[in-house]
Amino acid sequence: MAQVLYITAHPHDESNSFSMAAGQAFINAYREANQDDEVTHLDLYKENIPHIDNDVFSGWGKLQGGNAFDQLSSDEQSKVGRLNELSDQFVKADKYVFVTPMWNFSFPPVMKAYLDSVCVAGKTFKYTEQGPVGLMTDKKALHIQARGGIYSEGPAADMEMGHRYISIIMQFFGVPSFDGLFIEGHNQFPDRAQEIKEAGIQQAKELAKSF
Repeated sequence: MAQVLYITAHPHDESNSFSMAAGQAFINAYREANQDDEVTHLDLYKENIPHIDNDVFSGWGKLQGGNAFDQLSSDEQSKVGRLNELSDQFVKADKYVFVTPMWNFSFPPVMKAYLDSVCVAGKTFKYTEQGPVGLMTDKKALHIQARGGIYSEGPAADMEMGHRYISIIMQFFGVPSFDGLFIEGHNQFPDRAQEIKEAGIQQAKELAKSF
């Protein structure tokens, strides 16, 4: 039985978001094809995702200095403890499905906060004399992203930084299998928006069968 994290970063649901519609179609088809697997949905707009701030740095510093967890302040305990929960959950999972829109060439800031929470030395990567080495070498990941324009090719391709960033993080973690599913051009070609959406949903369903 595989454990799957379905990680969404969109304030809208599938009725108002092309990326969420494709993501929901994917996860429904995945569940149907893999009924023994456990799927956990992390809606990052509803989850507590602490930003790495002064309390976090202070708490980490105290722990590294030999202090017990209960010697941290209440704010330090709350934030550091939650970050530990998120990173432990991430490490425990076998597969990851990230669902985001493209906002301002990247993704919503809550996704960056989440990725920061799981970039933890000793858990997802380690430092060696040869440089950092990823520890997630038996995992699999997919990024589903909706883009109003065309960014998979052409003059705007170099401007896309959301999928590229997640790709770099997955490489850094040592994840050997990372794919992307893009629903794009619906704002650029509004007369084809519904056609683009339906094509993305169908592609998501097909991809779920082999994920």
